[in-house]
Formats: sequence, C-alpha cells, structure tokens
Amino acid sequence: MNIAIIIVITIVWFILSNVFGISLDAYGQSYLSIWIYAAIVWFSWSFISLASSKWMAKKAYKITLITEKNEWNLDEKERIVYDTVISLARTHSIKTPEIGIYENTDPNAFATGPSKNKSLVAVSTGLLKAMDKWAIEWVVAHEMAHVLNWDMVTMTLLQWVLNTFVVFLSRIIANVIDNQTDWKFWILWYYAISIVLQIVFGILASLIAMKFSRYREFKADAWSARYVGKQKMIAWLEALKRMQHIATADNWKFASMKISWRRGWFWFKKLFSSHPDLDDRIRALENLRV
Repeated sequence: MNIAIIIVITIVWFILSNVFGISLDAYGQSYLSIWIYAAIVWFSWSFISLASSKWMAKKAYKITLITEKNEWNLDEKERIVYDTVISLARTHSIKTPEIGIYENTDPNAFATGPSKNKSLVAVSTGLLKAMDKWAIEWVVAHEMAHVLNWDMVTMTLLQWVLNTFVVFLSRIIANVIDNQTDWKFWILWYYAISIVLQIVFGILASLIAMKFSRYREFKADAWSARYVGKQKMIAWLEALKRMQHIATADNWKFASMKISWRRGWFWFKKLFSSHPDLDDRIRALENLRV
C-alpha cells in the first residue's frame, strides 16, 4: 500500500507539473531541491496518515466505543478491557485512550492514534470469546505498551524517513540517466524510470519498516510481561498460536497494528511480516529477566 501511495503521488505530481503547468516538480533540480521536495511531501503524507489513523480504524472496523455512558452495560470480559486501560493510563499519567469493541471472529486487538494522549485501544469480539479474562488483561497490557512507548509515532517517523530516501534516490538516479541520454519525450521516460526505482527501493524500505515492527512487538511483550507475569504470557501466546488458524485476511492494511497476524512460512514472507513468529516471541519471553 505504501508503494502504491508513492506511485500515485508521483503521477499526480507529474500531471500538476506537466499538464497544468504548476511548477512543483523536482525534475532537473539540484540534489538539495530534490531532497527538500521528497522530505516535505512525505512528512506531510506521513503525519496526515498518523493524524487520521484513529478515524480510519474506527470506520474500517465499525468500532463501538465504551464510554462512561455505556460502561455500566459491560459484561465481565469487556469490563476487564475497560478497567485495564483506565488503570494503566492513570498509573502512567496519560489521557485515557478511547476504548472499543469490534465484531470479528479473528482473536485480535490493536492500538493506534497520533499520540499516547490521543490513542485508541480496540479488541475483537473473537478475542473476548476465545480468551479467558486473564489472557484478555495481557492483550490489553500489550496494546497499552504500544501506546506508552509511542510506537505509532516512531513507526510514522521511520516510514517518513524511508519514503524520503526512496523518492530522493529514485529521482537522483533518474537525473543521472537524464544527463547521460538525449531521448525523445524524455520527461515521460524520467517518470517511468522514477516509478520503477521507487518500487524497487520501496520494497527494500519495507524490509526495514517490518524489521522495526517486529522489534516493537518483542518490546511490547516484554513490557506487558512485567505487568502480568511472563509465565502467564507464555501460556497465552501458546493459546494464541493454537487459535491462529482463525485469523482472517480482512483489512490486511491494518495488520501491523494488531497483536497477531497469520502469515505464510516461506522465508521471504517472514521478512515482510509486521509480526515475529509466535514461537520466536515465546522464546524471547523465556529468556527475559523480569
């Protein structure tokens, strides 16, 4: 999706510059101009995306929010979600995140939002049905770890830097080729080469982004282990592994937010996975000193 966005913005930029005559492009400019162009465009996109993340997630999953007005109507497991979020928010002196439930058989949960004081923690009905109340407490603690560690912001900053380099390097190489050739309709070739290079560099950048995403999952596991105990977490990750076949492929765009995600077992799929294997997470917890 990220690569597709880069390509769409490149095409729109081309149309604005070469069809409507709006001089916004980096074609033929200095390296500094190209860098500024890439940094500003992707800074804007990254933080617009971050700012709208809660809204997009709520719309995508049709999340029902738990508030003071309806919290009296919660069942036992929903109450654990609500109380755990509020308790951790108060303990760490942050504004209580929005808390939500969404209909889905996938036993999952996620956290998102532009900052730890403007965040959302949501769990699926599948998770509430499949897990006992202690496991639910661990899941919520794991998601709160993402909120408290600013994971959404750091992931956005990383993606901004990566996208800036993707666009910058693709334009630099296209400009080098431009200086060595004299083709007819070169401006079209310039954009075509830029797009191809953006796809290649975008794939390489995805490897870095997914590596960091897997790292933050290990870190969130370690944080929540200190809250609920690592032996309980290991047992619940084993249970989650047994339930992983239930995971659905809907809204895969939000996979990196979630606590678990079903993947193929080919090595190249693991490289592009936003989550480490559950076996790797269990081994990391076994070696963790709490």
